[in-house]
Amino acid sequence: MTGLANVQQARTIRAYKLRLDALRRGMDVKVQLGAVWHFSVAVRDPEKSAQFWTENFDLHEMFRSDEAIALTNDAIIIGFFKGTPHPDTIDHMSFYLDSMRALHEALEMLKRNGVELEDPGDEIGPTAPGSPHMGLWFHDPDGYRWELSVQNGARER
Repeated sequence: MTGLANVQQARTIRAYKLRLDALRRGMDVKVQLGAVWHFSVAVRDPEKSAQFWTENFDLHEMFRSDEAIALTNDAIIIGFFKGTPHPDTIDHMSFYLDSMRALHEALEMLKRNGVELEDPGDEIGPTAPGSPHMGLWFHDPDGYRWELSVQNGARER
């Protein structure tokens, strides 16, 4: 195990022990959320959705059935199941990118592939008024709204 892995493991164990102590004392301990592992959305055509995502992002097929296709990149799983899309049920979902360079490269690739982008000509901007985080927004073939964002990206701009 590397030094960094040892430090991370020690932090995890310490946090676990603190939470366990709080539970034993009867304190209100809330569920600690981690990164999103997977989610699924209803789409008209799972094959078409899978094609959109594999052509534009580092995803590959994990499994398929008669009614669904799941894609992964080992960090997340996205499922597309045959149904009636409801893009209005959630405003958007955001994926983190590690640099403004990656965000600019993503913008160019999405443009080349004809992906529907918001704010044509001014696609990259703050994720909220006054925010230091930068992002761009796009829509998939079923109308769902997605974001690619860089935390504190305004500092790199």
